[in-house]
Amino acid sequence: MTSAAIVQKLWNYCNVLRDDGMSYGDYVEQLTYLLFLKMADERTKPPYNQPSAVPAKYNWPTLLKKDGDDLFDHYRHMLESLGNEKGLLGLIFNKSQNKFQDPSKLRRLVVDLIDKENWSVMSADVKGDAYEGLLEKNAQDTKSGAGQYFTPRPLIQAMVDVVQPKPKETLCDPACGTGGFLLAAHDYVVKHNPNMSADEKRKLKGSTFKGWELVQSTARLCAMNLMLHSIGTDKDLPIIVSDSLAADPGDRFDIVLTNPPFGKKSSTTIVAENGKVSRETDIIERQDFWATTSNKQLNFIQHVKTLLKQNGRAAVVVPDNVLFEGGAGETVRRKLLHECDVHTLLRLPTGLFYAQGVKANVLFFDKKPASETPWTKKLWIYDLRTNMHFTLKTSALQRADLDEFVKFYNPEDRHHRKAAWKDSPSPQPSPARGEGGKKKGKSTPSPQSSPRKGEEVGNEGRWRSYTYEELISRDKASLDIFWLKDESLEASDNLPDPDVIAQEIVEDLEAALEQFREIVGDLGERSAKA
Repeated sequence: MTSAAIVQKLWNYCNVLRDDGMSYGDYVEQLTYLLFLKMADERTKPPYNQPSAVPAKYNWPTLLKKDGDDLFDHYRHMLESLGNEKGLLGLIFNKSQNKFQDPSKLRRLVVDLIDKENWSVMSADVKGDAYEGLLEKNAQDTKSGAGQYFTPRPLIQAMVDVVQPKPKETLCDPACGTGGFLLAAHDYVVKHNPNMSADEKRKLKGSTFKGWELVQSTARLCAMNLMLHSIGTDKDLPIIVSDSLAADPGDRFDIVLTNPPFGKKSSTTIVAENGKVSRETDIIERQDFWATTSNKQLNFIQHVKTLLKQNGRAAVVVPDNVLFEGGAGETVRRKLLHECDVHTLLRLPTGLFYAQGVKANVLFFDKKPASETPWTKKLWIYDLRTNMHFTLKTSALQRADLDEFVKFYNPEDRHHRKAAWKDSPSPQPSPARGEGGKKKGKSTPSPQSSPRKGEEVGNEGRWRSYTYEELISRDKASLDIFWLKDESLEASDNLPDPDVIAQEIVEDLEAALEQFREIVGDLGERSAKA
């Protein structure tokens, strides 16, 4: 059975359970518990003959033997008991609960859907892709908020394609969500290195990847996702459930790929004895950080720098505020430009993420040894945002939409790149952001910015570079740079479809509301301290 057929089969049954009030997220979690138990049982039989980590009184056959209320009681005790175990069992079953309302529907899922497939014999591609398909469907359920843990797979693939992980290189994601970056990197190494040695294959499976995830329920999905793709071992999976920003873990990696959670401020809710609720901003203070701030994205940038080995490579999804914010933001940007080789910025369009109101970018940089002179010589920027319109439902991003970026990035030799637009003497400043004014449009190119005769123009000149000197001379060392003319401002004929316009208005309003919430929160904290 193909992965698409399995997804459809399992998802069709989810629609039945929706009538009982079970959410998409609950359904995927229940599937995770049952799939794990089924596969653990399969591996005790030939040709595997492996001992099971699951206690005998809670193994898969015990579920098959029960029905009705007996099945319900057994399933509930099973989840509770396995959740108290250590290691892999604890990771999968911690805080697990039975979300079924009808024992007959639980039995149908166990007997008719899961038990009829041999998941261990099924190829990792089929069963892994099937589970990935379920995770994406879950992410599309905007009410659940699951989308914030799901990065669009075409974007992940393009990021991995330009970073090009190799056998024996170590890779981590300090905000791994459901494991998209770890899986894509694994698939890339396997595809591009068909003749790996036995030692390289063993290291790829057991010691190449590591991920941190703050949310237990998301870490559970990630663990199952990795298992189904044959990453990690039966006794150990490379997932740690903790706040990765809390401290330097001591580990260092060749590659860091990550999309940290959106949302600017970190805060803790405090309930006083009188019942009054207040929020206290969490300030991360670490000796290895350049700046102390409550901005999570700035902290993740600093954390990624710490995690990298010397000459290690990073690709990080960041919101626009990381590019232009003053104070700690300026400090981090100037330090990053000086101490690392910040060589590429991909400006992403709206409409890519399930979280609304997100304007994001991908920042690529390499960690370098200490030096008196700045390591960044030239920042190359690819503008995929201006005049580009995507929506999740009707015009979703495809990997082909990033082909030109990958070509211009030139991963085989990124030190020899060719601009698609003539460099101007200095970058045209974008309208001020973060200073009370909302960006009205994209800045237009200067007269000197037209392409040279015979120079490759590409897709309307979306690829150009700026020198270190040009970047640090900008106000707050802002990297919030645009140069293409917004065609929708020129003539109504160039306007996108009404549904796209409506979606972009929603995105802008959501982003503005988030900024207002942060301002209100800051004002509230100041009033409480006064």
